[in-house]
Amino acid sequence: MARYTGPVCKLCRRERTKLFLKGTRCESPKCPIEKGRPPPGEHGRGRVRESEYLVQLREKQKAKRFYGVLEKQFRSYYEEASRSKGVTGEELMRICESRLDNVVYRSGLAMNRPMARQLVSHGHFEVNGHRVDVPSYRVKAGDRITVRERSRSLGRIVENASYAESRTIPEWLSVDLKDLSVEVLALPERNQIDAPVQEQLIVEYYSK
Repeated sequence: MARYTGPVCKLCRRERTKLFLKGTRCESPKCPIEKGRPPPGEHGRGRVRESEYLVQLREKQKAKRFYGVLEKQFRSYYEEASRSKGVTGEELMRICESRLDNVVYRSGLAMNRPMARQLVSHGHFEVNGHRVDVPSYRVKAGDRITVRERSRSLGRIVENASYAESRTIPEWLSVDLKDLSVEVLALPERNQIDAPVQEQLIVEYYSK
């Protein structure tokens, strides 16, 4: 299973925005974005002429890193979105949001998406009563995600549930922290997705 294993704060610096890849650290003064750190690399502090292509490329990279998806899979998501009857950019965002690891994160049962990906991969969650260990598994409206019985006392799960009480849960999800369960009420509309992404630029990038 391919995944990025480098320093994640470097990704936020590269995209010049918070991607919320390190949980509570992203909300603290220690965040490199809060400190005003420049993008990584020899020319990070210099001015770069931002061509139309570069702006589109950076938006695509930002979306991939925000959801923790590599190029091949992200491209397949775009192709699926382009075949749908809806608006391509909105469908692309909806596909990314419907990933199981993203739903676990959005529900507050993980502090960040990398942690959600790990918890799902280790088999700590069930969907409609069946164990699922594939982070890219796509949920549907009406699906119920629960923490497996044997995982409910896991220290990290308990800690995350406590942290989730202070989190804002999207209105397309219904979360029961006592039961450690999440119900997908509906797949989200674009105005319900708070991703810092301009999806139309991604569509323009892949349409070339």
